[in-house]
Parts: sequence; C-alpha cells; structure tokens
Amino acid sequence: MTVLRVPRANARIRRARRDQPQTWKGERRYETDLPPDAGEKRSSARAAKARTPPPSRLGRGSRTTRRRDGRRPPPRLERPRGGTGTSGAGLSGASPSAGRMWASRKAKARDCWAATSVTLRRCLKLGATMAKSKFEYVRNFEADDTCLAHCWVVVRLDGRNFHRFAEKHNFAKPNDSRALHLMTKCAQTVMKELEDIVIAYGQSDEYSFVFKRKSNWFKRRASKFMTHVASQFASSFVFYWRDYFEDQPLLYPPGFDGRVIVYPSNQTLKDYLSWRQADCHINNLYNTVFWALVQQSGLTPAQAQERLQGTLAADKNEILFSEFNINYNNEPLMYRKGTVLIWQKVGEVTTKEVKLPEEMQGKKMAVTRTRTKPVPLYCDIIGDAFWKEHPEILDEDS
Repeated sequence: MTVLRVPRANARIRRARRDQPQTWKGERRYETDLPPDAGEKRSSARAAKARTPPPSRLGRGSRTTRRRDGRRPPPRLERPRGGTGTSGAGLSGASPSAGRMWASRKAKARDCWAATSVTLRRCLKLGATMAKSKFEYVRNFEADDTCLAHCWVVVRLDGRNFHRFAEKHNFAKPNDSRALHLMTKCAQTVMKELEDIVIAYGQSDEYSFVFKRKSNWFKRRASKFMTHVASQFASSFVFYWRDYFEDQPLLYPPGFDGRVIVYPSNQTLKDYLSWRQADCHINNLYNTVFWALVQQSGLTPAQAQERLQGTLAADKNEILFSEFNINYNNEPLMYRKGTVLIWQKVGEVTTKEVKLPEEMQGKKMAVTRTRTKPVPLYCDIIGDAFWKEHPEILDEDS
C-alpha cells in the first residue's frame, strides 16, 4: 500500500487559526478586520456561550436558528464544553483551552485534506503524461501524405526486375499463363483483404487497384495504401507459387514497387484504365512478333529488335500473318486485353451431410450458396459497353 506524505502546516499559521473564532458558515475573521474593542466583546461572548447550554434539536419544541431566507442553516460540529456529563455543573465548568484544541484539530484536518488532494492531483497528472517522452518530438518530421478526399485512389504495383526473374524461373515466351494466373490469384487475395477495392486491372507484371472514392481506410494515407497492397501481394505471390509452378522451385523472393495516384473524376479514372489496357495491347503485340522472330525464324534478340524498329501495328500484324500464319485477333483475350477483377455474386456448391429423424445414417447432399467474390474478366474496358453493364463500379455512393 502506498502512503502519501502530507506536508505539515506551518506552526504560526496553526496558532493563528486556533485563536480565531468561527461562524456557523465556517468563515474566519482576522484581527485586522475587527474593531478595537472586539477582544473584550469576544471574551465576554465566549464566556456567556460556555455558560449557556445548546438548545436540544431532538424534541418537538426545539428551536433552531433560521436565516433571513427562511431556510435552516446546515448543522455544524459543536465544540466540547468541558466536563463529562450533561448537567449544568459540567457545562458551567467548561475550559477555554478545550475549544482552542478543537479548532486546532479541525484546522489540521482541513490542511491534511488539502495537501492530500494536491498530491493526488499531481499523481494523476503524472500518470497521464507518463506515456509521452522527450523523444516524441520526432513525430513532427513525418510528412502528411493524406490523399485528397472524394477522389479515386489507385495503387499500381510493378514487378521489380522481372525480366531477370522470368529468365531464372524459365517463364514461357511471350506469355506464361501460369505466371498470369498466379498474379490474378494474388490480386484476388488483396481484394479480399481490402474490401474497399472496387476494381482491379492487371497485365504482364503489373496490377492496378482502385479504392472507393469515400474510402477511409488507413485515414487515406498514401503510404499505408501502398505498403499494405505491396506487402500483401508479394507475400501471396510466394505463398501460392507452388500451386501454379509445381515443377519449378522458387529460387529467390520477388520484389514489387508501388505508387499511389489520385483521380478526381470518373472520366479520369476510366482514361487511366483505358491507358493501361492500350499499353497491354501494344506490349503484347510487340512481344508476340519479337519472340516469333527469335524462336521460329532463328534471329538473335538484337536482330529481331532491329527488324521491328520503326514498324507500326499494321506492319507487325502483317509479319505475323505472312511469315508465321498467326492471326493476332485469335490470340487469347487474357494476353491481348489483360485481366479485370470486379466483385460479383458466385454460387458455390458444397457437400453437406443431412440426417433425417427416421434415418440412422445421414445423406450427403450438394448445397449451393451465393457469395460475393472478385471474379476475373477478359474484356474491353476502353469502350462504354463495360461501364454500362457494371454501373455499380462508378457509383457516387462508393
């Protein structure tokens, strides 16, 4: 048990309080405030009061002093009158020193409570400030990176040095479906973790995640958005690697860099996603022709790059069709359009054992449940058809 040490009152103050009379309100009158003959009147009044017994307040006919407003004053402690009984002899023999002793004890008790309350307040204040320290000022160096309110927040991830990563892990050229499906699985994991993402788009080694306009995740701090998405995506890539590359061990962990972009309107967001899909088409067309020249025509990478330098999209399509009999429009949509992830209701079929009361053994039955999940789509998002089919993505309440 902790004992609080209360400072002792000054002896001179205690003596001054002891010699001063008190009214029923607990007020003090100091010597400087009294008239010159106040000492004699005070002594005679004290003697008369000692000789007169206090009125009893227990009987029906007892008298109590009333204030001018008609209310009774609050009860006060009576000073000891001396003697041991309640007879007139005991009251008449009261000692003046007993009254002074009683007043001194009351003053000492008040001083004790006052000092105790001050000590308690100091302890409580100290406990409230103990969580802080003198080193807390370093928080002032943190930059404010809060994203603008009522704007679309986009986080785009890119694989770091994925050309080397693809070569070390023997990715198929020009597109490896295993790697693309793995990237989509990682993006779905991120969307399930951060449900404020309304749409995601991915192609090659990059993925873009669009958060709601009114999202308040992480207090809209850009650093929190970027680091959480990047860490969740990278850890999922390592976690699900064996599910898609059964014969290829992971030689070293991949890295992803991220950036945060804020778009103020629906049109700017649509233009951003259209830009990424157009970039997917341009890169995939070039890679398809490039690796056809290297793998089927026997050109070196430098020779294939030199031949394709300065060519347009029509020239590349002509090379594919005339030399390799490849119609680019027949290539899989996942390669040409990229992957779009949106939330859709999907019916899941699960097996559940149902047991009837009259049957001894239960029967296994297929049960269909509807759940909302991020579903991959391979479609065009540059035109207006996609946005008219899914108006909930750009809903103003999102």
